[in-house]
Amino acid sequence: MSKIFDLSSISLNPIDEESELIPLMTSDDEEAISRESIPETLPILPLRNTVLFPGVVIPITATRDKSVKLIKQANSGDKLIGVVSQKDGNVSNPTQSDINNIGTVAKILRVLQMPDGNLTIIIQGKKRFNIKNFISEDPFILASVNELIEFKPEKDDKKFNATIDSIKDLALKIINDNPNIPTEASFAIKNIHSNSFLVNFVSSNMNISVGEKYKILEVNSLQKRALSCLKYMNVEFQKLSLKNDIQSKVRTDLDQQQREYFLNQQLKTIQEELGTSSNDEEIEEMKLKAKTMKWNNDVEKHFEKEIKKLQRMNPQVAEYSIQRNYLDLILELPWNEFSEDNFNLKRAKRVLDRDHYGLSDVKRRIIEQIAVLKLKNDLNSPILCFYGPPGVGKTSLGKSIAESLGREYVRISLGGLRDEAEIRGHRKTYIGAMPGRIIQSLKKVKTSNPVFILDEIDKLSVGSQGDPSSAMLEVLDPEQNSEFYDNFLELGFDLSKVLFIATANNLNTIQPALLDRMEIINISGYSAEEKVQIAKKYLLKKQILEHGLLEHKFNLQSDVIKIIIEGYTRESGVRKLEKNIAKICRWIATKIVEDNNSIDSISSENISEILGVPISKALYENNDVVGVTTGLAWTQYGGEILFIESILSPGKGLLSITGNLGKVMKESATIALEFIKSNSSDFGIDSEIFKKYNFHLHVPEGATPKDGPSAGITMLTSLVSLLTQRKVKDKFAMTGEITLRGRVLPVGGIKEKILAAKRANIKQIILSADNKKNVDEIDSKYLRGLKFHYVNFMKDVIEISLIRNKAPNSKKLI
Repeated sequence: MSKIFDLSSISLNPIDEESELIPLMTSDDEEAISRESIPETLPILPLRNTVLFPGVVIPITATRDKSVKLIKQANSGDKLIGVVSQKDGNVSNPTQSDINNIGTVAKILRVLQMPDGNLTIIIQGKKRFNIKNFISEDPFILASVNELIEFKPEKDDKKFNATIDSIKDLALKIINDNPNIPTEASFAIKNIHSNSFLVNFVSSNMNISVGEKYKILEVNSLQKRALSCLKYMNVEFQKLSLKNDIQSKVRTDLDQQQREYFLNQQLKTIQEELGTSSNDEEIEEMKLKAKTMKWNNDVEKHFEKEIKKLQRMNPQVAEYSIQRNYLDLILELPWNEFSEDNFNLKRAKRVLDRDHYGLSDVKRRIIEQIAVLKLKNDLNSPILCFYGPPGVGKTSLGKSIAESLGREYVRISLGGLRDEAEIRGHRKTYIGAMPGRIIQSLKKVKTSNPVFILDEIDKLSVGSQGDPSSAMLEVLDPEQNSEFYDNFLELGFDLSKVLFIATANNLNTIQPALLDRMEIINISGYSAEEKVQIAKKYLLKKQILEHGLLEHKFNLQSDVIKIIIEGYTRESGVRKLEKNIAKICRWIATKIVEDNNSIDSISSENISEILGVPISKALYENNDVVGVTTGLAWTQYGGEILFIESILSPGKGLLSITGNLGKVMKESATIALEFIKSNSSDFGIDSEIFKKYNFHLHVPEGATPKDGPSAGITMLTSLVSLLTQRKVKDKFAMTGEITLRGRVLPVGGIKEKILAAKRANIKQIILSADNKKNVDEIDSKYLRGLKFHYVNFMKDVIEISLIRNKAPNSKKLI
């Protein structure tokens, strides 16, 4: 007898409503079934979503009229029916074309009448068959069939036996890993001794489609059927393993969340007992704000890590405020936030012309850059450096550029900065740590592409806290600043879209590597005529507004402004001119309040009353003294004129130099004297003079340091004038470097020197012939009233600059 087990709780499939009765077949049972013959005709019972395998017992609920009639008739006879699967389970009334050709002969073991009128039957598969042809379809499908022979391998077939062992092992693993299958199912697998039944049983209970089960059923070779079954089992096992891995991970995450929740609740209770406040609300606010940020994955991960640190901290400890400020900084920085650029060239020209007079070359360069940015459609910005004397509008130009581009404007002053942490920030471990000024400024303007003015970059200095100019290398390098690292922020921040504009008065003090990263745009000083126009169009209007004189407007004539420029200012820019206009406005405001009188204009007679005695006399000294020459010099504040004086005293040809001169100027004086000694006959100088006299050169304003090669020809001319007793021609100035061979070499700062000459009422200037190209580049309006002499040799300088005859008060030296 076959032992029958109710496997409603022992199944390889998840438990469903259809319980199965599984006979554990013995070899005798299998042999008996193989000897049974099947009828030539069978009533055919189509099944929607089931495939019946030989030896397997399954329940079937019949709801179709044809199926109910078939069951009743078969149950009253030999109880044998042909069970086949439908090709499409959705077909309600299948016909011959809707069912598969291969099925299983089944015996009805039990018939149960349901309360709703349907029949439930328990059937057991016997043998496989093939439909030859259909006999009828009414009242149910009747067909003639052929038995399908099953080809079994030899008992000692190693490959087949290994396949069967693999099926058993894999079935036991599936039972063990699937929590929906009770462990008793493994008992059923272990007690199946028929290889054929094992393959059919496992195939019937696998969680695969009807079509895949049918493919197994139609295979005649038991060995091939076993291999096909094993293939599907492996797929199912992989799916189950993956499902278990996912569930395990989810379970672990849930356990971690529950653990964190439990610990947070404990922490909250402890805080309440201690009387400390919870920081949950502010942390939640941070998290909500973080969801709106446009940062990358690295920043997001870093923020999540840091906010977890904050959650674990007691709000009463000092580190809590540092961590809170740090997270606030991350949230307030403009990560990938950009203002929209306006590349309208006409608007840019209008803004630049409105705010600044002249500077045509500088404006043209700015317009060119805006045009390039528009064509490239690229936010990457160049690093510009506006270089020139104070008060010429370098900083205000940056503000106008920001307005014309539609960008935010930010400025930091670097003058005297000597701590590297001011640029790169402090590390969080220090008390009072804070980010660098670059990051602080970006936090303030809330955009990643402002116009950023680095004012007075030439005045960075090295201190004990590091070298700020070296820190600026990363800021101003387009290849590096896309990942600018601030020590406090501890994250890379993209500065490549920032338009950095540096300003400087002196390029010589800027570190060469830093200078190489910037595009230098030279902004020279203004001529007197330009200063008059700037005063009338900009400065006067600004000061009238600032001093509350809109209802008491007054006028400054051009000649009055020129008196102020020549008598009360000595500069390349207009800063001191503006201060003097402000002083006039304060004087007028006082008169209005005291005397209740409006003043329409200021005359030249009022100027000395308001501004006092002129502090800048005419700088050119028109005298008849030999040995005095006028030179042209360049300083970081613009062009200047300087005087070089020389005298003789009894001695042995020694040279003394005074006037706070640098090494280069002292060398120029030595070169000048030695050149005169070697060429004394050419200048009409008795060589005996060098044996009887000492020479003293002096440059006035000794409190001011002076250096550079530009005074070479001025010193030589002074000495020749002294030794020949011929004075220099009226309103003459010169600049140039000299060599021992008597050549005149070019020098720099030509435009600034020319402006200084015009301010001093100089009419003729001697320059090196190689400087002619520099003069040609200067606007002709700066050159009006000036005559230039271009020379290559010192002899030419002497011939041009000195009068032919000796001065009336000349002395006899030999």
